[in-house]
Amino acid sequence: MFVSFFPTPRLFFLSAAIWSAIAIAIWYAGGSGLGAAIGLAYPAPDAPPVIGPGVFATGPFVWFYLYYGVVVGLFYAAWATLRPHPWQTWSILGTALILFTTYFQVQVSVAVNAWYGPFYDLVQAALSKSRPVSLGEFYGEIIAFTGIAMVAVIVGVLTRFFVSHYIFRWRTAMNDFYMEHWGRLREIEGASQRVQEDTMRFSTIVEGLGVNFVESIMTLIAFLPVLVALSGPVSEVPILGSIPHPLVVIAVLWSVLGTGFLALVGVKLPGLQFRNQRVEAAYRKELVYGEDDSSRAQPETVRELFSWVRHNYFRLYFHYAYFNVARISYLQIDNIFPYIVLAPTIVLGKITLGVMNQILNAFEQVRSSFQYLVNSWTTIVELLSVYKRLRAFEAVIYGEPLPSIDQEEPEAEVDAFGART
Repeated sequence: MFVSFFPTPRLFFLSAAIWSAIAIAIWYAGGSGLGAAIGLAYPAPDAPPVIGPGVFATGPFVWFYLYYGVVVGLFYAAWATLRPHPWQTWSILGTALILFTTYFQVQVSVAVNAWYGPFYDLVQAALSKSRPVSLGEFYGEIIAFTGIAMVAVIVGVLTRFFVSHYIFRWRTAMNDFYMEHWGRLREIEGASQRVQEDTMRFSTIVEGLGVNFVESIMTLIAFLPVLVALSGPVSEVPILGSIPHPLVVIAVLWSVLGTGFLALVGVKLPGLQFRNQRVEAAYRKELVYGEDDSSRAQPETVRELFSWVRHNYFRLYFHYAYFNVARISYLQIDNIFPYIVLAPTIVLGKITLGVMNQILNAFEQVRSSFQYLVNSWTTIVELLSVYKRLRAFEAVIYGEPLPSIDQEEPEAEVDAFGART
């Protein structure tokens, strides 16, 4: 799954993590200020903040682009020299580009959050008539947001186009790797489906989950300081009362609670998904044989195979039913949770409309990042199921025993589910 696309995967990912840690340490130890030597200095402390798309062309941003390019270039050159791999350009530079665009999209969210403050304060001033607000001033704020949004649209579209090609290259690498060993793999149940379908699903899901995970980490790095700064007017929160950095503490506790709760409720789903794919593959395989052999796919055999499919689906529906009750209930409460937390502060009038919207947006960003597992649980379940199927391929290739779940007979699975109806 990984060796076909990445050079020496375990060593590669370990070195990538170490190199990233070194690059981040250098950046925060003073590297971020080195751009001043080439005219890319940070603005003066008393300078007004840049609101709008122009923020992405300021000195600090341009210096980070150059720094990131140098760090990635050195890492790529080292691997291309020491451990060349046929897919190294896509796996190394392609992954680095996806990570960069993920970072950039997080910064777009930060730019939008910075826009919220002055815009909603302007709206509050106009509605309360606390100061004159001209139509040109109002439209100026709208234009600033439009500029940020257009940057987000262009980067988002180009990123999705590139990611589509990236995923297909990974699928191609896996397909070529497995087909080299097809003589041994063809005997495994559902072998054709695992090569034709599961390789695409695996690369798509891993890319999506990986990007979302990195985005969650980057969002936390970007928004936690914002949330800490905005916590000033919030002196106390319900139940916990007065605590340091209340918004950050509440966001962490609420997200950890939801993640642990849903992980416990959905613990059975990965195994059920895997077994569901097995019986689907057995049913499809018999039908395919029946296309060329009139003795196959007889009514009695088809009824028996389809009864396995039906029973597995009904069991899966039952377990997803109570899981969805738990998940949807949590997410619905989550929609109003920030207002519950801010209720004392809002009632006492300690914040303006602009600050409130900045807090709500930053709180939502931090909360959703901590809720990565909550939002991705069903996708993780699907990935685990696909991984189990492809892992059987690799067990055959490397002469290892098949995973225990692949050694089960379909009848045993049905018996374990109880009597069929």
